[in-house]
Amino acid sequence: MPLVNTGELVTRAAATHSAVAAFNIITLEHVEAVIAGAESVGSPVVLQVSENAVKFRYGRLLPLARAAVAAAERAVVPVALHLDHVQSDNLLRQAPDAGFSSVMYDAARLPYEENLAATRVAADWAHTQGLWLEAELGRIGGKNGESPLDAHAPGARTDPAEARAFVADSGVDALAVAVGSSHAMTTRTATLDHTLLRRLTDTLDVPLVLHGSSGVPNDELAKAAAGGISKVNVGTALNIAMTGAVREFLAAHPEAVDSRRYLSVGREAMMRAVAEIIRALG
Repeated sequence: MPLVNTGELVTRAAATHSAVAAFNIITLEHVEAVIAGAESVGSPVVLQVSENAVKFRYGRLLPLARAAVAAAERAVVPVALHLDHVQSDNLLRQAPDAGFSSVMYDAARLPYEENLAATRVAADWAHTQGLWLEAELGRIGGKNGESPLDAHAPGARTDPAEARAFVADSGVDALAVAVGSSHAMTTRTATLDHTLLRRLTDTLDVPLVLHGSSGVPNDELAKAAAGGISKVNVGTALNIAMTGAVREFLAAHPEAVDSRRYLSVGREAMMRAVAEIIRALG
């Protein structure tokens, strides 16, 4: 079916106190695994391409984006395409022509006023292009060499009053909030601050997004979705599943050289991880 709009999926999830799962893709195997996993449980899904993934692909957005669009158009569940953690204005401006309906513009590393100013410019431009724009406020940590412990440092959590002002002044459509998760976690041991999440939900009138969800246990994900998170971002969990399956296969078959044999095993493992997380979200 045709690509759907990320904003529509997230807004619908927010209205029903549920969350749509959004998975970061790096290879064609990621694309196929995410769609197959979503189809296996009959759920809509968001495919996300991060700026780091674009850098990995020699700085070229279109090859992976075109593959994702082609696969999505053959899916039997609704699929949206989202450009994730964009810091480059040049990359932001490539989004509309590449099939993306939404962008997460990441200026959270900057001081508050600079984050606000940069995000306001990005949101204004995005809206002229029909793009739904997500931003981040707080310190989720774990990206680009940051310690996951940064997510628990004093002042790291998203302040509700500051978030309300930021949303109003920036014009963003959704906000990624820091409530205890962290990017790049390889263990599912994160404990979320559900009291803070409830305050944010009660304070803000835009959908809330949880980044770093790979490190959040299933029961915590379910509670977050019920408590106000409308979009759940997952990346590392897929890479853990794929890498583990490939390692196990190659250890058992050291003679193997045909990449299809071990990539298919990795793809199946990612598909199962996708289905598990979507089920956890209900």
